[in-house]
Amino acid sequence: MILRMESPAPPIRVESWVRGEPLTNFKLGTLYIVEFWATWCGGCVAEISRLAQMQEKFADSAVEVIAVAASERGSTAEEARTNLDAWLTKKGSELNFRIAFDYAGKMKKCWMAPSVSSTIPTSFVIDRDGHVAFIGRPMQLYDVFPKIANGTWRTSDEAKAADAERLAEAESEMREKALMQAFWGNFGPALKAQDSSTAFSAAKEGVAVMPDDINVHLVHENLAQHTIPDKQTGLPVMRELARDAIEEQSELWKVRAIRQLSNPAQKNSDVPHSDRFAIGKNLAEHILALNSPEDLPGRKFLSYVAVAQYCFESGDNDRAVDLVESAVKSLDGPRPMAAEQKAHYLRLLLKALAKYEDEEAKPFSWTKSALV
Repeated sequence: MILRMESPAPPIRVESWVRGEPLTNFKLGTLYIVEFWATWCGGCVAEISRLAQMQEKFADSAVEVIAVAASERGSTAEEARTNLDAWLTKKGSELNFRIAFDYAGKMKKCWMAPSVSSTIPTSFVIDRDGHVAFIGRPMQLYDVFPKIANGTWRTSDEAKAADAERLAEAESEMREKALMQAFWGNFGPALKAQDSSTAFSAAKEGVAVMPDDINVHLVHENLAQHTIPDKQTGLPVMRELARDAIEEQSELWKVRAIRQLSNPAQKNSDVPHSDRFAIGKNLAEHILALNSPEDLPGRKFLSYVAVAQYCFESGDNDRAVDLVESAVKSLDGPRPMAAEQKAHYLRLLLKALAKYEDEEAKPFSWTKSALV
């Protein structure tokens, strides 16, 4: 049975309550937000504090938040519970709602699986009459929660359309997962047996069946370039990867593709430099067109590093240095970033800069500010 909007709320079956009084049944007249999360999940941790704010904001409106740690990692329930307790002690002092622990997976079985939800964080809202009013990502919830709270959401066409779209996307993800499992079922054993011909055939079929999966494309190209005895196979597949990456209009695709071409760890000696660098030049131009140096800072630290590596490999050190400097400046862009994450990216960028200049990284006037 599929769990969706308007379905009766499933039961609460947890192993223990970490914080707050145990809850066995949903009380009529109260609106509940049931959040599936884990301490190792960065997205979950980022959203959990916002739930605390919601709990405080709507406390007088009979709204209660319940966080369910149903995916906590650990070889045993005791280890997982210890990890959860340690995180809450260190970082969860501001959480002002019930927190439940479910290592056995009963909540996943009753909630996540029937709703075709496979990833966390996932939010469920149980309306005041005990029926599901929302299933989705926390970011989606924040936008519609005022409508849920005042009782206008569930009956709206917008809500019905959103629920139908969620189910369609979830079913599509399930089909893609099944295709990927079938792909690895054919490809994995052939690769393990070092049967390069069968592995290449499986990879080629995978590209045909899953044309929108960049990882399958990369596996295909890597085999063609480095495993197949016929080295003439590699160049056409490399060109195909670049063409598909450009047609996708996805910066991620283009970055992954240019990394495949210019990664020094890849042995591309069998491909003529002129051909490889011509392909890379085309990709680099498209990446910079999507995220131009003249635009606002954006997230250039993610894509410019790959383009800089291509420039360095092709002999244009000055361009590589310019791109890395732009990438460092983008760390102070309009989108906030945690200090630890900033420091991580800055270390990588300065290391690349030192490599491209073939000397110690020169300090920039804005380097120190990037770390705060």
